[in-house]
Amino acid sequence: MEKLLEIKNLKVQYNTDEAVVYALNDFSLDLNKGEILGVVGETGAGKTTMALSIMKLLPEHVAEVTGGNITYNGQDVFKMSKKELRALRGAEISMIFQDPMTSLNPVMTVGDQINEVLKIHHPDMSKQTRAEKVAEILTLVGIPPERGAQFPHQFSGGMKQRVVIAMALVAEPNLLLADEPTTALDVTIQAQILMLMKELQKKFGTSMILITHDLGIVAEFCENVAVVYGGEVIERGSVEQVFARTKNHPYTDSLFKCIPDLTTDATRLTPIPGFVLDSRTAPVGCPFAERCQKATERCVQVKPSIHYVEDGHYIKCHLYENEVGK
Repeated sequence: MEKLLEIKNLKVQYNTDEAVVYALNDFSLDLNKGEILGVVGETGAGKTTMALSIMKLLPEHVAEVTGGNITYNGQDVFKMSKKELRALRGAEISMIFQDPMTSLNPVMTVGDQINEVLKIHHPDMSKQTRAEKVAEILTLVGIPPERGAQFPHQFSGGMKQRVVIAMALVAEPNLLLADEPTTALDVTIQAQILMLMKELQKKFGTSMILITHDLGIVAEFCENVAVVYGGEVIERGSVEQVFARTKNHPYTDSLFKCIPDLTTDATRLTPIPGFVLDSRTAPVGCPFAERCQKATERCVQVKPSIHYVEDGHYIKCHLYENEVGK
């Protein structure tokens, strides 16, 4: 399949007065056209930094890219001019941010905010055509077009998220980055939003990266999954390969053990021992070594390389270095 996005050995750090935070460490990931990829990991794993890097939206003067590159449709994102980046954001790549409450301008109607996307990326489009497109996309996300004249405070959390999705998709981008789009919503609304996103993804043929910490959402919604820990991808494969649980990175296995099992009688969940990796220290060996029950001295000292265990399924762990895959 044709590659749409390729991230190679990306290193990003945040330089603050208190410390240097190593957010991404040799982060590598690729995405094919039309693919839905779930990116899973704990808070602080580097998932949002990855998404902001793709759109080159990292905070200036604080964030620093110290290595690697991102290629979108054959173009190096970090070498793009400001004009090229403005054309990229919104039209080619759109992002649904984590909190719909803070993603909308409170003093503009939702219709005007969606219309603004078309004004910027399709300046030759007539006013009438833009109005029709806004009404069409609002209808697609389940909002009556007449509500486009209302302001964000007049919408519930779930409806605001629908507006954010409409803004992200109105210019029909090739790539949609969804950063935990259902975190602030209740379970029923979550299911509706995810179903809506999947329908719209099929309609527009958009590639998608869904960032989440919920393995259930990945199983239901995604084709492939990448597990992130300590600022790098430690496992990547199809949902079937990863969720089969025959061969997993110890961290992925620990995540599965945290999920309640309805078939067994247990009084407590099985938490992952220890604490999330302190990103103020650049990892030397495996980032999960301190919390891993299978870790050896080699895991602490030597960074594991990629080992393919099945067709397209790879794991970065010394346990699998003698596996033969492709």
